[in-house]
Amino acid sequence: MKRILTLTAAAAVGALVLAGCSTGGDADSGGADATINIGSLYEPQNLSNTGGGGQGVTEALSGNVYEGLYKLTDEGEVEPLLAADDEVSDDGLTYTITLRDDVEFHSGDLLTSADVKSSIEAVTAEDSQSARKSSFDVISSIETPDDSTVVFTLSQRSISFIYNLSYVWIVNDEATDLTKSEDGTGPYTLDEWKRGSTLSLTRWDDYWGDAATNAEVVFHYYTDATAQNNALISGQIDLITSVQSPDALSQFDGNDDYVVTDGSSTTKELLAFNDRVEPFDDPLVRKAVYSAIDREKLLNSIWGDYGQLIGSMVPPTDPWYEDLTDVNPYDVDLAKDQLAEAGYPDGFSFTLDTPSYDPHPAVAEFVQSELKKVGITVKINTITADEWYTKVFQDRDFEATLQEHVNDRDVVWYGNPDFYWGYDNADVQKWVAEAEQAKTIDEQTALLTKVNEKIAEDAASAWLYLYPQIVVAASGVSGYPVNGLNSQFYAYDIVKK
Repeated sequence: MKRILTLTAAAAVGALVLAGCSTGGDADSGGADATINIGSLYEPQNLSNTGGGGQGVTEALSGNVYEGLYKLTDEGEVEPLLAADDEVSDDGLTYTITLRDDVEFHSGDLLTSADVKSSIEAVTAEDSQSARKSSFDVISSIETPDDSTVVFTLSQRSISFIYNLSYVWIVNDEATDLTKSEDGTGPYTLDEWKRGSTLSLTRWDDYWGDAATNAEVVFHYYTDATAQNNALISGQIDLITSVQSPDALSQFDGNDDYVVTDGSSTTKELLAFNDRVEPFDDPLVRKAVYSAIDREKLLNSIWGDYGQLIGSMVPPTDPWYEDLTDVNPYDVDLAKDQLAEAGYPDGFSFTLDTPSYDPHPAVAEFVQSELKKVGITVKINTITADEWYTKVFQDRDFEATLQEHVNDRDVVWYGNPDFYWGYDNADVQKWVAEAEQAKTIDEQTALLTKVNEKIAEDAASAWLYLYPQIVVAASGVSGYPVNGLNSQFYAYDIVKK
């Protein structure tokens, strides 16, 4: 009988008692017995990365509780993890991956090729909500000739195949109810998740690799950025994964008690149009909206001296980045001319579905004010993260929306006309497909650069700014990741004095 780690009523009650007795991060012992208290605004929706868990589940569990065949490092490099070796056929269509032979799941079961096969199939299943689901359409078959070997046969070359595998958590093939429980191979096990408050991870003594440098990690969840900052000041938490209240940074900058790190971000703030519906099915209208918004002023109002403008979907950490901020310049007169040419000399009105968490409400009000100058009336409809997922992402029931997109190398989604924003351009679809079948990185880069330029030319979305990745920690804490790639936050190297 396989044992799947989950929460019990007794554990939940015990956690409540402990939470009431906690004296915060500064009171915890340091060294290998330390409890690392982490502040975050991104609580998981559930514990599954294929069931709509959101970026919070990636932040807390990816690399900590679950591992992949490959790992995306904090520097953006892909390294083997559960894969001991791999071999690619000359035609690029067959990948033979050999697994490590010393890996156990938290339930005690040995990792086998069957677990890998079922984990990939969970991502590609019809009901999967994985954002990377379409990336694996290229798989024709998965064979498991023995317990330590997985053979992937592809329908066409896929230069990103190994990279895409780094997103897939390898889960015990007999695990059930993964929205509330786990059975991974990582350096921590799930201890307790108290919804709306904390998620606790405990170091696993039987981990196949190097043991975590701390005994426990507790993610503390906040809905208010100011409350999160106050928790750091009061010593309730040791660090903040991603600061969302830049006005409060003055409390930490220049203060020897804290370290402020401005890392590399892949999170883009988008005003995403539904390109299927009028008037946003007209590129000229989208360009007019884009040029009517003073993005530099917006970025400064939200983030001060942090963050940057990018002009398209590609952040500087992607190989095919180029600065496209001048393709749709801030120019109110240009925006008015474009609206008139598109048949809207007096403007129009639309509803902007806006997630309720920071910084989206402030961004929505700014966009509303800016577009009013060119005759466009914006009705702000504030919705929860769950409502956004159902209404916008699943049902496509929207005119325009605000959303942060956290992944790197995600410009390829503009090559999918079925994606929620509905951008449909035959050239872009062709270039994305050819880029994935490229034989060299240079070929791939050239093609995706063309994609980047075309979607900017069409203003497929309005890319408002690239978030900064600001980590603030107590000065005695070290070993934490700083670049925030794809929302992951590896906690196993964190130590404190």
